[in-house]
Amino acid sequence: MEQNLPLDELSVVIGRIRGLLLTEEKVDRAVNLLARAIKDAVPGSIGAGVSLLDGQGRRTSAGFTDRLVEQADALQYELRQGPCLSAWAAEETVLVDDVSSDPRWPEWSAAVASLPVRSVVSTALISGKECIGALKVYAALPSVYDPGAGRLLELFAAPTATLLSHIQTSEAPHRISAGLQAALHSRDTVNRACGILMERHGITHEQALQQLMRQARKNGNTLPQVSAEMIAGTPANRD
Repeated sequence: MEQNLPLDELSVVIGRIRGLLLTEEKVDRAVNLLARAIKDAVPGSIGAGVSLLDGQGRRTSAGFTDRLVEQADALQYELRQGPCLSAWAAEETVLVDDVSSDPRWPEWSAAVASLPVRSVVSTALISGKECIGALKVYAALPSVYDPGAGRLLELFAAPTATLLSHIQTSEAPHRISAGLQAALHSRDTVNRACGILMERHGITHEQALQQLMRQARKNGNTLPQVSAEMIAGTPANRD
């Protein structure tokens, strides 16, 4: 599945959230804006949500794009099981190819059988050393999402976690934190490195991202570090 990195979407959302901070509106409003941007960015999604959770996995705030997301999430919190809570607990991305045949959450799968929910991707929101919640997208058909969709959702996770953590702190609401700026810079670095590989080898965004991720695992570095090294080692164009 070929997808562009969601830098444009992130820029738009961050700009809108910056305005919300200036007017000191509620966290729920910011979460709803993020949910809508995530739904638009992940192809095939009929709904998306952002959940903030406390240390016991109890919802403290949530934003969702559609009624079905609200219903599917509410059942997770009620039954204490589901892909969103698993992503939060394991601090990783959870991919569900078909809810009706996935054995991991039998009670939740049975409870959502009447809803148009078949494919799910959820990823953890980690701010510093703390997992503060999860992002998730839902699709009405099975096998809509692949690992590429999970990686795309992960690209939203770091700046989203930093942003929401920032909103909830007692810092001045008119300032975007340095951590958020650094997270957005990292996304730009990855995007530029992907562009270099695409031009150099004639490959897609997804293939370039996979190549960078393999290199990062091989070297024991982070994706932004490998991307920065790629950019630094590329000679500047000369006339």
